Amino acid sequence: MKEAGFPLGVLLLFGVAYITDYSIILLIKGGNLSSTNTYQELVRKTYGLVGYLILSTLQFLYPFIAMISYNIITGDTLTKVFQRIPGVGPDNILTDRHFIILLTTIIFTLPISLYRDIAKLGKVSLISLILTIVILIIVMVRTVTFSPQVPKSENAWIFAKSNAVQAVGVMSFAFICNHNSFLIYGSLEEPTLKNWSQVTHVSVSLAVVISVVFAACGYMTFTGYTEGDIFENYCRDDNLATFGRFCYGVTVILTFPLECFVTREVIANVFFHGNLSTVFHIVVTVVIIAVATGVSLVYDCLGIVLELNGVLSATPLVFIIPTACYLRLSKERWNHSDNLISCLILAVGVLVMTVGFVLTILHPQECSHGKEMFYCFPSNVSFHNSTLPP
Repeated sequence: MKEAGFPLGVLLLFGVAYITDYSIILLIKGGNLSSTNTYQELVRKTYGLVGYLILSTLQFLYPFIAMISYNIITGDTLTKVFQRIPGVGPDNILTDRHFIILLTTIIFTLPISLYRDIAKLGKVSLISLILTIVILIIVMVRTVTFSPQVPKSENAWIFAKSNAVQAVGVMSFAFICNHNSFLIYGSLEEPTLKNWSQVTHVSVSLAVVISVVFAACGYMTFTGYTEGDIFENYCRDDNLATFGRFCYGVTVILTFPLECFVTREVIANVFFHGNLSTVFHIVVTVVIIAVATGVSLVYDCLGIVLELNGVLSATPLVFIIPTACYLRLSKERWNHSDNLISCLILAVGVLVMTVGFVLTILHPQECSHGKEMFYCFPSNVSFHNSTLPP
């Protein structure tokens, strides 16, 4: 919302949700047309080795960078949670983001990621969904109770802003599940296109409702001061926000293994013909998580990570590759609705990827990581109020 402008941002959210829904179903249609059951096999059969290698790179990069962003969020949020524990001061090891990232990796994300069957993460995903609803309620409550304390930024409610394309990249990052669609499709009791369409419609509809409410409440509270990680915006002494940070940290810890499954599958398919022995399964998992954790320990600005991953990885995986594969495989007339919509989505994807990357490099998001926001200090709020334009 901050990057796109609030009214345009809401419209773009619905647009990206529709495209995501359409392209996920298109992927499975393409799989059925080509008699393939993985994203990589589909692209190999459609565009040969070159297409296969490009997809494999993107399919590895997206979840891998997502894992880095999840670690950054864990470090950001849980350190602030532990600061609220009586007796835990600024110098305590529990307030060190590096220690927290390492601790949660060793105790939680690594053991869960070592599972071989993605279906075993079903209960974990349910817990994550419940916690997401809890976080949403907290953000909604704070919109009512905390918003009056935060001054509104200049031009907070204009229709559109110049960084709208970058916003589409972030939204694509939020909605993408194309990279693990075949994994989930294969885990259905009855993997049919009809059942898959129903699951997709329900899932994406729920996701867009949650996303719009999150985005609207968050932006209405903080307007132009909104950070890439919204819990960076709340004051450290806010106990309700602290509980939200805890739920948020647990949610991303539980989501992390889903991305690890995909990165591991890509490596297995490219280098091990799709099969990993028990030893290699453990080694590959440990190496992936170790590298992702190492990067997240060094780099801590979430907004830029989301933007770059969105425009470079998520956009081609959602907009470009599924439609390009379907257009090549389709036996329908050129003016069939699926072909026309696919062409439009493909063109939009190329535009978003190209322009979004250029804008992200030229105009990167500012990052005030770890700093207490000015409105958490009453004297600063009055100063900002007095200097804001009428």
